[in-house]
Order: sequence, then structure tokens, then C-alpha cells
Amino acid sequence: MSIAGEATSTAWTRGGNFISRVAESFSRGDDYFRNILDSLPTALYITDPDGRITYYNEAAAELWGHRPALGTSSWCGSWKLFWPDGRPMRHDECPMAIAIRERRPVRGEEAIAERPDGSRVAFVPYPTPLYDASGLFLGAVNMLIDVGDRRRADEYAERLSAIIESSDDAIISKDLNGVIKSWNSGAERLFGYTAEEAMGKPITILIPEDRIDEEPEIIERIRRGERVDHYETVRMRKDGGLIDISLTVSPVRTGDGRIVGASKIARDISERRRTQQQQSLLLNEMKHRIKNTLATVQALAMQTLRGASAAELSAFNARLSALGSAHDLLTLESWNRLSLGDVVAAALKPFEEQKQERVVASGFGDAWLDSTKSLLLAMVLHELATNAVKYGALSNGIGRVQLDWELDDGSGCVRLCWRESGGPPVAPPERKGFGSKLIEKSLSGVEIEYRPEGLICTWEIAL
Repeated sequence: MSIAGEATSTAWTRGGNFISRVAESFSRGDDYFRNILDSLPTALYITDPDGRITYYNEAAAELWGHRPALGTSSWCGSWKLFWPDGRPMRHDECPMAIAIRERRPVRGEEAIAERPDGSRVAFVPYPTPLYDASGLFLGAVNMLIDVGDRRRADEYAERLSAIIESSDDAIISKDLNGVIKSWNSGAERLFGYTAEEAMGKPITILIPEDRIDEEPEIIERIRRGERVDHYETVRMRKDGGLIDISLTVSPVRTGDGRIVGASKIARDISERRRTQQQQSLLLNEMKHRIKNTLATVQALAMQTLRGASAAELSAFNARLSALGSAHDLLTLESWNRLSLGDVVAAALKPFEEQKQERVVASGFGDAWLDSTKSLLLAMVLHELATNAVKYGALSNGIGRVQLDWELDDGSGCVRLCWRESGGPPVAPPERKGFGSKLIEKSLSGVEIEYRPEGLICTWEIAL
């Protein structure tokens, strides 16, 4: 029998004589004791010597899920009965039937009752024979203790304990004074202390001296009922070695909601940090080489294009600079893709600074473009802005440029529109230069309208 079962059995033994006296008096029709039984929160019922149910209280009706007929239903009011292993149990072999047939109390048995709606409840019965003062057998009284919630709680606790113990992460609990109360095997592997060495010690044994101020701040947040999520910090092993960890701390509450401590989950992120550092070094080296390559291309072009005009050389250098700036956007976290908003902002920033914010960009939603599309978009925006400065809306003091974009979830594309206004009258060019060809060949579905009031360029990019 479980500890809870033993406690219940002990309580029944201590109060059994009283219950028996109440039931005996009730069998004589005493309304005072009927009211006592009716008010009990525990399921209780009484049978006659033949096992027919003569009384049950409201708690019993709730446990059974229906109201059996008095004087007709026998042994137990349950709709259906099952053994703990799930086998059907006949009503005449239930503990109450045994207690009546053998004239003895039955203890330590469990059963499962099925209600008419199909739901089931596990319970422990405590059937006890009843005798009057002369020793005449009157029947039996049975108390039913619902153990379903207790059993589910025990199973949940066992599963939770198994999960905690098998976790690769360090899972630790502490009280509000910072004293360690629990320590799983993951914590032993991560920090080097056994549970016996760690429990009862202050949590500060894991905190380096230069980070000791973190603990009071964490405790204060826990007292306020806050959760500390994915806090990256450094902790110290038993051997004095430092380790990078990601820390999650949550309040531990009692049943009535009082905060009595905190649970900590610590994950080793040392390998991830080393990988990030290596990737960062590699990325910086790649950026450095790309810039060196662009510088070499620029030097070769200057030598090759000696006969080109100053304007042509300036345009070429500006395009190389725009390409280099687009590469600079690629970071460790987004080497393969870039945010559309970031690409637009970086490509137009030089022109916004020159033209006193006469270039306005806005969009509904953000999108992520792969590195190739990001570089092409940056080059296209550079060409559009350069042409606007030379011939279009940015060539005077009042013209404006508006760039809008909108995501289309249905087609999986983002649509962009470059619109100029307030500049000199626009007419289609007599011949297409490098910039126009770059725009048309780089973008899919591009449409350029040379309206007198200003150039309009629309296109879409598949995400």
C-alpha cells in the first residue's frame, strides 16, 4: 500500500468506531446522523446484511456518476467495476461483497469505477461490517477514496523526475536565500560537483567573482514572479574552469501561489561560442578578400580605361563602392540572406544624406532575400538613385523619390515601386545606357514608365 493509502487507512481505523456508531444509529432512522453522513465530503454508503444499498451520500453519487436505486442495487453503486489492471470486476466480487460475506473489514484493495458517461475513477474502498450492541449483523458501511488525482500526480512527478534526471542540461533548484535544494546528473556533468557536494551549498559556488552581482538581481526578479529567459553568462566549474552557459530561471511556487525558490536550467554553449568565433573570423577574412578583389578590379579598370571620361570613371567607381557596401551587410548571423529593409536602407543612405531626406522608403512587412538577390537589388537601387541625381527628381532642389514595397503571400513575391516626382519633365531616353540595361536584366517583370511628371519603375522579387 502507498504512504497515502496507509495514512487513509490509519485515519479510518481511528474514526472507524465513530462511523460505525453513526451508521448504526442511521440504520435506526436517526435524522441527526443522516445529516452528518450527508455532509461528509468523502463518498460513503451503507448496505443491509444482503448487500443491498440502503443509503449513500452526495459524494458517493458524484464519484459513481449516477444515483443507484436504494434497496435494489447491490454491493456497490458503481455503473461498472474493473480491477486495477483493467480486467472487469463483478459487483459480487468487489471488496464490499467480500466484507459482507466474510464479516470482516477489507483493506489495501484498489478498484476502478466506470461512470455511465464512460469516464473512469480509481478508488480505494474501506468496507467495514456493522453490528448492533447485541452483536446482530446489520450490514456494512463503505468509504471510497478517490485516488485518481493522486495517482496522476504521482505518475506526473515520476515522469518529470525521469526527464530531469536524464536531461543533458543542468537543472537546479534553490531557495530564496540562494541555497541549492536539488541537483540533477546534468548539473554534475556540467559543473563537476556531485549532488552530495552541491546540495545545501550557496549557488554562488558556481559564479565567478566578477559576476557575483548577477545573483541578487536574479533573486529579486524571482521574488517579483518574473522569469529570466535565455540569459547568456559565464559560470565556474568545481575545478575553477569557466564555462559559457545559457541560463533560464523560473519561480518555484507552493500550492497557494507563494514563491519559495527558483529552478534553473543551464545549457553549455561553449562549443557554440567557439563555432561563432571561428565563423566570425572566417567571415571577416572573406569580407577582407572581397574588398581586396574589388580594389584590384578598380586598379585594373583605371589602367584599362585611361581614355574614358571622368564621369564614366566616377560612375564605375561608384558602382564598385555600392557593391562593396552591399557585401558589408552580410554578417555572421545572415551570411546567406539579408533583410529587404536593411538592403534598401544601406543602398539609399548616401543619397538621403546628400538630398536632405528627399528619398523616402517604406513598406508593409519585411522580407528576407538571399545574398545574390540582395546584391542585385542594392546595385539596381544605386542605379535608380544615381540617375535621379543626374537627370530626375533629385537633380533640382524640390524633387522627391518614394520607394514602396508590399509582400504578396499568395504569390510568394515582394512588389516594389520607385516613384519620382517634382523633378524636370521626363522623356524616354534615345538610347539605353549601362544603368538601364542593368535594371532590366537584373529584375524580373520590370516596368519602367517615363512619365512627364516623373519616372516610375515597378518590379517584383520572388522570395
